[in-house]
Amino acid sequence: MTEDNIVFVGNKPFMNYVTSVVMQFTTKSAPEVIVKARGKFISRAVDIAEVAVKRFLKDQIKVKNIAIDSEGFQNKEGKDVRVSILEITLQKI
Repeated sequence: MTEDNIVFVGNKPFMNYVTSVVMQFTTKSAPEVIVKARGKFISRAVDIAEVAVKRFLKDQIKVKNIAIDSEGFQNKEGKDVRVSILEITLQKI
């Protein structure tokens, strides 16, 4: 899996991410695409995956795997913080 097949969810408009997922499957013929999100963007990543699977590429892709994890780092104040991570792997049928 190359870095090209990973969509990192952030502050951009919702449809930008859905379009990115759809483009990976249609124009780049990617066999799999991973939607990754951290913290407050996890619910948005779920929505993006669901819209891609159930509306835009209905009966063409499916959710292959969902992985959860957490990551520790230091914030701007130097305090140790843990943040949740979600990876949704979408696969061509």
